[in-house]
Amino acid sequence: MKLLLKAFLKAVCGAILMGLFLLLPAGTWNFPNAWLLGGLLFLPMIFAGIVLFAKAPELLEKRLNTKETEKTQMGVVALSAIMFIAAFIVAGLDFRFRWTKVPTWLVIAASLVMLAAYGLYLEVMRENAYLSRTVEIQTNQKVVDTGLYGVIRHPMYTATILLFFSMALVLGSWISFVIMMIYPLILLFRIGNEEKVLEQGLEGYTAYKKKVKYRLIPYIW
Repeated sequence: MKLLLKAFLKAVCGAILMGLFLLLPAGTWNFPNAWLLGGLLFLPMIFAGIVLFAKAPELLEKRLNTKETEKTQMGVVALSAIMFIAAFIVAGLDFRFRWTKVPTWLVIAASLVMLAAYGLYLEVMRENAYLSRTVEIQTNQKVVDTGLYGVIRHPMYTATILLFFSMALVLGSWISFVIMMIYPLILLFRIGNEEKVLEQGLEGYTAYKKKVKYRLIPYIW
């Protein structure tokens, strides 16, 4: 029950903060794209949380832990937070002052991409029981090289790129989308540091890097 309460409070706090960063700059409750994003973001999140609580509570606990110990990762988390806040605030202002407009068909397409990204995210969690939110070596951790991990080394980050890019388009703001494009650059630092930690502390990871050459996108990088 303590774990369930922690997950519930995190979801509620996240929803409140997102609402503040979007609706206050928009100057109105009548921001349809913000409500659409909230539904697309939190309903699958709640579903995933319930599934994890029932099937893999230890993985849910890992996903709720966001406290980094690596200095590089602490910087990455801070930059990501600044990026998100800026993207949401700008999206609210964009709606308020009508600076840019994303076509309705693209908002719908982005919504579908966002749901697909969530599906990919869930598949990654199914494959990797060591999928912590922080960069660390866990007790008895082993290299996962099956499924998506047999194609790219960081499928979770690929899912988050799709998720974050589509979020900006769902909000209907091209300016927010441009801000979200900073995210892959932030990932360069996170992945570089993460792989260094894994090579030093996880047996077999160096061999895995030789076996699976691509990090995020097959045949590209």
